[in-house]
Amino acid sequence: MRFVKLAAALFATLALASCGGEQKLKIGVAGPITGKDAVFGAQLKHGAEQAVEDINAAGGLNGQKIELVVGDDAADPKQGRSVANMFVSEGVSFVIGHFNSGVSEPASDVYSENGILMITPGSTNPKITERSLKAVFRTCGRDDQQGKVAGEYIAQHFKDKKVAIAHDKTTYGKGLADETKKTMNGLGVTEVLYEGVNTGERDFSALVSKIKASGADIVYWGGVHTEGGAILRQMRAAGVNATMMGGDGIATDEFAALAGPGTEGTLMTFGPDPQKRPEAQAVLEKFKARNFKPEAYTLYSYASVQVIAEAAKAINSVDPAKIAEELHKGKTYKTVIGDLAFDAKGDVTRIDYVMYTWQKQPDGTIAYVQN
Repeated sequence: MRFVKLAAALFATLALASCGGEQKLKIGVAGPITGKDAVFGAQLKHGAEQAVEDINAAGGLNGQKIELVVGDDAADPKQGRSVANMFVSEGVSFVIGHFNSGVSEPASDVYSENGILMITPGSTNPKITERSLKAVFRTCGRDDQQGKVAGEYIAQHFKDKKVAIAHDKTTYGKGLADETKKTMNGLGVTEVLYEGVNTGERDFSALVSKIKASGADIVYWGGVHTEGGAILRQMRAAGVNATMMGGDGIATDEFAALAGPGTEGTLMTFGPDPQKRPEAQAVLEKFKARNFKPEAYTLYSYASVQVIAEAAKAINSVDPAKIAEELHKGKTYKTVIGDLAFDAKGDVTRIDYVMYTWQKQPDGTIAYVQN
């Protein structure tokens, strides 16, 4: 009931604002615009911007123009909560974000308390949608799904090899590492090393020494590209030739830039490349015109706005509570990343994690290629 009342208050505010000019619907996009994960914040921001631009060019959402409000959480949970409270005070009705699971969790509590619908394009920790929050959704998959793919791959291809696991102690990184560990352990593979490091560290010599001493053939990394790239570079410098495997947190060209030539051969789980989908081609041309490379979660962010717009059109309403109810019905929505439908928890119903290998390209760069 509180959700409905607060949502009604938001629309009352918008209605009053329209008396003095054009009524606009506010959508927030939040992520690490600055800081070490800024490459992912840029993806969320550009994806949402292009989607809003396209909707407004077509006449708006149910005839109402959209105003995009940007919030920088710097990948910090406390700052994420501050951004969430800022969105509340700004009269935001919908949020695209956040990126980091450890930020999305506290921020989503604020949104739920204030009648704001949130769709995260990149927060994969299961807890995000396991808390019975009616207006929290995601267009990406979950780490129990991603970890299952990684763990099964390790069990199949490295069953008689030594496996080390390292993570960055965050909600995302440790959560993904633990899901991978659980799957491979269940299939008879036991790790020879399990270690956590702190985000922001640059010297990983202690970890690298332990990996070298363990004789690991493969190192599973639960975390993002910054620490992952530095660990891989330092492994190679120490003569450790073990294969690294990571998740979607390393799905950016910056990983290869940080790790150097030793990146080649690294394994990575992520969804099938949405840039290869025919329905994404027209939008990709627009990003090209903006001189922006739409890596990883850019199209997931665009699709998040699309889902809100399609649901709003279907029920002829921009009420967040009503749109949340509509999304929970399991209907299919056409987006640039393919057909999406949501279950009762707010998760997408498809499971589409696949394995990639970082390979040297004809131009000499190293990029991830789907196996």
